[in-house]
Amino acid sequence: MLIRHASAGKRERWSGDDRLRPLDKRGRRQAQGLVAALVPFGIDRVCSSPYVRCVQTVEPLAAALGVDVEEREELVEGASREAVLGLLSALKGATPALCTHGDIVELLLGPALVLKKGAARILETTGAGFVPGQYLPPPEG
Repeated sequence: MLIRHASAGKRERWSGDDRLRPLDKRGRRQAQGLVAALVPFGIDRVCSSPYVRCVQTVEPLAAALGVDVEEREELVEGASREAVLGLLSALKGATPALCTHGDIVELLLGPALVLKKGAARILETTGAGFVPGQYLPPPEG
């Protein structure tokens, strides 16, 4: 499961380190809404970019599943496609949720399948990697 972080306001309105930009009110509601949408998929690991907005997006899901959020540098803004594919390979056999940023989503899925903030897409594994599966729109926020 690939998740784009929920709403975190406008980057240009945040004056601090962008890694520390939190979810806004809408984003917190979206994060809560993701729980009901994603729990039925049998997720057993929750990995996230260490950016605060990503971690906050999946904290409610991880809590509902009784697992920790695993902060992974492979999911940060500007990471390479190879780094993310390496992470997917390392997670083989698990049913992970990966929370990341728009640029990483585009690297993996291409510009036609970019996710809205708070949306998710199932990644169906194949022998050679993965194919994009079902789209889950962002919960109302």
